[in-house]
Amino acid sequence: MLENDRQDPFEDRLGTALRDAGDGFETDRAALVTAGRVRGRRALLRRRAAVVSGVAGVALAGVGGVLVLPADEPAGPTRSTAASGSSPTAAATAFSGDDLLRELKGLLPGGTYGKESARGSDHQLGPAAQLVYDDGAGAAALGMGFARVEPGSARVRELMACPDHNVTPYDDCSSDRLPDGSLLKLYQGYEYPDLRVDTKLWTADLVTADGQHISVSEWNSPAEKGAPVSRDEPPLSTERLRELVTARVWREVVDAIPKSPKPSRSAAPSTEHPEVSGKSVGDTLAALLPGKLDVVAHGGQESEYAYVVVDDGRGRSLVQINVQYGMGDVAWQLYADGETLPDGTRVATRQGPGEKAGSGVVMWTVDTLRPGPAGFRVVISAFNTGDQNEDATRDAPALTMEQLRKIALSGEWDRLR
Repeated sequence: MLENDRQDPFEDRLGTALRDAGDGFETDRAALVTAGRVRGRRALLRRRAAVVSGVAGVALAGVGGVLVLPADEPAGPTRSTAASGSSPTAAATAFSGDDLLRELKGLLPGGTYGKESARGSDHQLGPAAQLVYDDGAGAAALGMGFARVEPGSARVRELMACPDHNVTPYDDCSSDRLPDGSLLKLYQGYEYPDLRVDTKLWTADLVTADGQHISVSEWNSPAEKGAPVSRDEPPLSTERLRELVTARVWREVVDAIPKSPKPSRSAAPSTEHPEVSGKSVGDTLAALLPGKLDVVAHGGQESEYAYVVVDDGRGRSLVQINVQYGMGDVAWQLYADGETLPDGTRVATRQGPGEKAGSGVVMWTVDTLRPGPAGFRVVISAFNTGDQNEDATRDAPALTMEQLRKIALSGEWDRLR
C-alpha cells in the first residue's frame, strides 16, 4: 500500500507471500512497488524455499507487495523547509505525516475518516499515508506511497505495464502517456489473484518525466485483508483516482525525499549480475519445446520470466520458466532432496497440486542450478490447464517430467549467462 518495492515472477506469493506480510491495514503496498521487484523476487524465493522446495509459481506482473507500517510511527510536525539532495544549498519543502494526511483528505470527496497513519518525507522508509475513508456508502481502506524511479528504466516499463490476463485476472487496466510526458496506469482488479475473497483492489500509478512515482491504492473493504467487504466497489471512480494521483502537491512530496549520497568512485565495483531479458528467456523456451506442440499464447515480464500456453491436441497446458542469477546461497534449501550431476549442476523435481484456485490443477516442476558463484538458476513448470486460475482441462501437463528436465538442463541457457 505504501511505496518502495512491489510483482515477482515467482508470484504465488507476490499476492500471497509478499502481501501476507501483515494482516489488517497496517501493510504498506506502494512502499514496495518501486524500490525493488528484483530483490523482492529473490527474497520471495528464499522465503518460499523451505515450504515448496524452491518451486516457483506464476508471475503476477503489475500488482504488488506490501511493507508493514509501524503502528506507533508519529505523524510528525507541520510542514517545514529542509535540506534536500547532496548540495548543502539545495532546499525543498519537507512534509510531515500530518501534512500528507491533510493534503489527502483535502483531495477526497466529503466523508469521514478513521484508522489514520502516515510517514513524513524524511522517514527512512519513504513517505506514505493511509486511512479508512467512508463516503457514506461504506468504509474503505485507501493508501498512498511516493518514491523516485529512473525515467525510461526497465523498472518503469514493468511498473506501468498492465498485467497479463493469462496470469492475473482483473476487470480493467489502461496505461497512457499524458501531455506533460508522465505515464499513468489505472487498474481495477482484486486483492487475491485466485479470487478466493471478493475484495477488490483499484490502483493508480503516475510516473513523471522526472521520475517521480506516486501510487494510490483503494479497496472495497476497511482493510486490505482480514475484513469483510463493506461495499460493492472501492469509493473512488477511475476519474477520481486520476485526479487524486495527478495532484501537483504529490510531486512536491517526492521532491522532498532526501536523496541518497552518490557512492564513492573508490568503492568496490558491484558484483551484481545483470538481469536476464524476459524476451530472451521466452525465445529460448519456445525454441526448446517439442515440435508436436502448438504455441497458442505466450508472454512474460521485462526480465527473468516467460511463459507459453501449448496445445498437443488434447487441451491447453501452461508452461512457465524463470531464469535468474544469485540463487547459490539458498541451494541447500532448494536442492536438499535433489541430485547433483557430474558437472556440479543441482537438480530438484516436484509433482504436486497447482498454487492457485483452479480445481484439479497439477504442477510439475524441474528446478536446476548451474555450478559456479553466479548462482545461475533455471526452473520450469508445466500445468494441466492453460490458466492456473481455471479448472484443469486435461489429466496431465502437455510436457512430461523428462521433457521438462531436458529443457531445463539444455546448454542453450548458458548463452544467457
